[in-house]
Amino acid sequence: MQHQPHSRSASDKHSLEAVIESIQPLDTAAQARTRERLDSLTKPPGSLGRLERVAVQIAGITGNERPRLNQRTIYVLAADHGVTVEGVSAYPQSVTAEMVRNFARGGAAINVLARQTRAEVVVVDLGVAADLPPELPILHRKIGFGTANFARTAAMSLSQARAAIDLGISLSSAGERPAPDVVCLGEMGIGNTTAASAIVAALTGLPVASVTGRGTGIDDATFERKVAVIDAALRLHQPDPGKPLEVLATLGGFEIAGLVGVVLGAAMRRIPIVVDGFIATAAVLVAVELCPAARQYLIAAHRSVEVGHQAALERLELVPLFALDMRLGEGTGAALALPILDAALALLSEMATFDEAGIAGPTSTTQAIG
Repeated sequence: MQHQPHSRSASDKHSLEAVIESIQPLDTAAQARTRERLDSLTKPPGSLGRLERVAVQIAGITGNERPRLNQRTIYVLAADHGVTVEGVSAYPQSVTAEMVRNFARGGAAINVLARQTRAEVVVVDLGVAADLPPELPILHRKIGFGTANFARTAAMSLSQARAAIDLGISLSSAGERPAPDVVCLGEMGIGNTTAASAIVAALTGLPVASVTGRGTGIDDATFERKVAVIDAALRLHQPDPGKPLEVLATLGGFEIAGLVGVVLGAAMRRIPIVVDGFIATAAVLVAVELCPAARQYLIAAHRSVEVGHQAALERLELVPLFALDMRLGEGTGAALALPILDAALALLSEMATFDEAGIAGPTSTTQAIG
């Protein structure tokens, strides 16, 4: 017997509009103090490059001039997509549920990387098209058994999109587990690169073929079908890029909408957000279109080989920390960014200053060593 989908109004805890309104600029005073300390350390000013800029950003996000990221949570949101019936993926829809079970057992790539980086993986079923057993150690928050086929009709209703966003907003609050010091965005859903490509094309106005990739490793014929399906859907729905919530509801998935909420909820709570690959970045694009202030809370982990990822990053004006030719999702790239963030904050806190080390600092005429 199937369990009833989880039902929750956006007004149960937070109004989406109230959350958006509550997201504040970064703490410039904390950033100034952090810059001052970085410039006093035993190195030429700015010589640690992006590591210094990341440290300053995290100080501004948290309001702490010497922050640490002790509680690290990787949210893997899972859902199925009705558009898979159009033959756009190399894998059957049943793989989504199978991978959720694999996450719960600790056997997926993200579990391995989370163990390496001292992070907790929280798996959330927002819309898997299977009746997962209640004893499975995940968060059961199902809104529906997959979205509708956006090649024929809207993927979600606006109320469903809002419900998924609200669930995402709630995830980073202190509840059953400690509130995170940093969140990583992860996802799982067969067909979700098709949804992500459609969203990015709709919001950027770029040609579908220029933001659509091979996803799970599809062949040429499937790729051409994938592009054609998205093109036809955009002609059918005529999504308005000035209405990002409607774009999301029309073309997205429950897990993508949930990630929009994770971004907004973490920004509201002044938590750094580490962005994974293409699907996560498509969700981030929707979140930033809804709330431009949320962009300051984002750290792009990597650049995927998915062609649409670069377009989305450019639209967001985010520069990733690395590129390792990855395209798995699950939050794997975001997990790999955590040691870089740790390094940046450890240097900030643990390096000696010129005064502490008894080393002569730069004179007023000294140029930074290059």
